Amino acid sequence: MKDAPMPSAVNSMTGFAAVQGSFSNWTWSADIRSVNGRSLDLRFRMPDIEGLEPEIRKRFQARLGRGNVTVQVKLQRDEAVSGLAVNPATLSAALQAIAEIDAAARGRGVDTRPVSAAEIAAIRGVIEVGENDTGDTSGLKDALLDSLSECLDAFVQDRAREGAALASVISEQIDRIEALTKAALEAVGDREAAQKAAMERALARLLDAGDMPDKERLSQELALIAVKTDVTEELDRLDAHIGEARALRDTEGPVGRKFDFLMQEFNREANTLCSKAQSGALTRIGIDLKTVIDQMREQVQNIE
Repeated sequence: MKDAPMPSAVNSMTGFAAVQGSFSNWTWSADIRSVNGRSLDLRFRMPDIEGLEPEIRKRFQARLGRGNVTVQVKLQRDEAVSGLAVNPATLSAALQAIAEIDAAARGRGVDTRPVSAAEIAAIRGVIEVGENDTGDTSGLKDALLDSLSECLDAFVQDRAREGAALASVISEQIDRIEALTKAALEAVGDREAAQKAAMERALARLLDAGDMPDKERLSQELALIAVKTDVTEELDRLDAHIGEARALRDTEGPVGRKFDFLMQEFNREANTLCSKAQSGALTRIGIDLKTVIDQMREQVQNIE
């Protein structure tokens, strides 16, 4: 039976989101991107503003479960808006030096022309451009936190969209595994009939040749063949794994690791089925199972 429309419970570990913002004379651009990872690895590339990274890290850890996540913030300040400032100490020293030079020149009979304000301002250190980091960055920090939270919301939504697409593909693969498991059960019935007929022919040949083994030995051999070729447990476990896969797919929160472990179990049963097949039809089904399971494992690697 095929699934109903897929609920969006699965999240992908890959995603991207970007925002731009401004505060006072500051502007910034920020982006969040992630790729697959065994655990949650957060990497921040942002200005050194007190308290910003710890708060952002806390918010990300509350929303994300797995993935290598990079957060980048590029911050710029409009120096034209920040304006110019006079350095009083440097100005005083410059004026004192000008006065001393003028007095010394006049003492030797040398006339000096008046010095303009623009020339004084051009003296190094008299006029300073506002510094890039202000004394109080609390307002800037709060604005950046709001902007990055908005970006995080978009990032989570992007991973959810990717996850919904993954879940749809995985649902189809689970349906395919279920269909192949049912086909294997039918093939086992056909194989048993063929095996019984083959054993009857072999026994007939032994009877005709007068080389019939004793009854106890024959029973032991038949029992051994039955054990070696019985795939009932493998098919039962495959059926149980199918139910577990659907349950994981519909579970909220990070399930990628559990899914990855379940794929190992799927593959183990498919391998055993192939080794016990003893028929071309069952072998082909086992190989098809292994192919679908391998494809599904590739998709599972992207689940958070």
